Amino acid sequence: MSVQALRDRLQALEGKSYQAYKSLRGHHLFADFGLHIDYVQGDPFAAPSRLRVEMPQAIAQFPTALYSTTARCIALEDFLIRQFDQQVRAVARAAGSGKSGMIDIARPSQAILPRTAAHVSDQVVELRFVVGLPAFGRRIAGRQCAELLCEQLPALITKVLVYAQLDRVALQSHCDCAEAAEILRDQLRDRQLVAFIADGAVLPRQSGVDERPLSTGAVPFLSPAALRTSLRLPDGQMVTGMGIPQGVTLIVGGGYHGKSTLLRAIEAGIYNHIPGDGRERVVTDTAAVKVRAEDGRSVAGVDISPFINHLPQGRSTQPFSTQAASGSTSQAASIVEAVEAGATALLIDEDTSATNFMIRDRRMQALIAKDREPITPFVDKVRQLYADYGTSTILVMGGSGDYFDVVDTVIALDEYGPEDVTEQARAIMTTYPTERQAEGGAEFGVLAPRVVTPNSLDPRKGKRAVNLKTRATDEIRFGIHTIDLSAVEQLVETGQLQAIAAALVYAQQHYFDGQRALSAALDEVMADIATHGLDCLSDRLTGELVGFRMLELAAALNRLRTLKINQL
Repeated sequence: MSVQALRDRLQALEGKSYQAYKSLRGHHLFADFGLHIDYVQGDPFAAPSRLRVEMPQAIAQFPTALYSTTARCIALEDFLIRQFDQQVRAVARAAGSGKSGMIDIARPSQAILPRTAAHVSDQVVELRFVVGLPAFGRRIAGRQCAELLCEQLPALITKVLVYAQLDRVALQSHCDCAEAAEILRDQLRDRQLVAFIADGAVLPRQSGVDERPLSTGAVPFLSPAALRTSLRLPDGQMVTGMGIPQGVTLIVGGGYHGKSTLLRAIEAGIYNHIPGDGRERVVTDTAAVKVRAEDGRSVAGVDISPFINHLPQGRSTQPFSTQAASGSTSQAASIVEAVEAGATALLIDEDTSATNFMIRDRRMQALIAKDREPITPFVDKVRQLYADYGTSTILVMGGSGDYFDVVDTVIALDEYGPEDVTEQARAIMTTYPTERQAEGGAEFGVLAPRVVTPNSLDPRKGKRAVNLKTRATDEIRFGIHTIDLSAVEQLVETGQLQAIAAALVYAQQHYFDGQRALSAALDEVMADIATHGLDCLSDRLTGELVGFRMLELAAALNRLRTLKINQL
């Protein structure tokens, strides 16, 4: 249907039942782009209609250099999504009922992530978004819809998808910023680093619910000389900052001096960030994962015996299952699950950890004998975790100097400034030797592969074969069950949860066969996404899916309360 034919059709639909909008589904040819109406909402109060625009590169004319690498292409797509989001906020909402006149796109965070909302190739530039088709009551507002789709939308698309209409300097900076972060991150493992925080970085955020940089009073980061290192940028220039080495690192300091702020910046360093975020050159190993205590979470068939064994009444922890884990049990399970999913580093803050999991001092050892205490504290396993599995740990700790005996690096924060105090910590160890007895044995322990029981994942609800819903960044509704992800702190966008939910269904359909190990099955899912993109997870051509890591996919699976596990 041509744009004029679409306009005529919409005007002819004026005053008809809202269901008549269904006739708009299909492809509509505009002068500079094709408009696909893939899904039409059932009424003005329902989820809005899904639309796609495809503009040939012959018209868009984006230089190949802007999308010549994966990192740059993702950044270009991210920039277009942000431009569309900014533009639609300036478009006045049409009068009408329900979602009438709404135009929206998956709203991005401070992170630059792969998203299905935009796609750039040598042939075409595609944008996916949703529109609330106008109505008064449940009657079609055809003239308003014609204005929306045939006038407002083309003007909007031209502003966003035509290279000549964009701020070229800002676009170039956006792509360069992402590529620079990617290049910096790629150097970490060769330099045997877990993370790098560039000098001048702004780490504090506006608030706990606002990830924008603190606008006033923020102290720019400055590396201590002993930990200062230099990494190379794409243009050959060197950037200096603090390198956190592999192994066991302790972050210490007084309260409110910036310990947790530094750790949160390291957590976020697994993602590239937009220019002006303040953390553009804070990069972390992509397989670093935040772990915390999580009272009440379910645990399915996890061997937590390296940390917890000989429970009362002879209960086994090899494997261990519960519908309501304690703080220490949940933290033990999360660490084992993270290692199973390929974590190369653990990020832990004592403020969100179970105290009895982290440390058992000499006085408590004297009072409660080891044969009466099933928990082996993390202080006795953290070194083995690195020696046996190559998994580093960065730990914020302000309450126990017993960790001095097992760490490689100690960083102190004083009024937000870092200092390498490793030698001071070692001198204190000599002056004040610990009297506690190590309880961890000689090795961390063998982690047996787990196998998912296929029918323990059931996404059905009533007559619907698949029922998936999400809330913010903390909850997936999977069938009739809820997966609580509020403690999985490195998820930053709702679209990541939507993609993870779809990936769980995809894994059940293709790889959870009762034979493959859990980690191997999830590896296959991630390989398919790397090859075919996030669209392989759904046939709905939605723009709502956002990239995620295997670590968060495993975290969601492990928190599904119906999950059943066998061990190989």
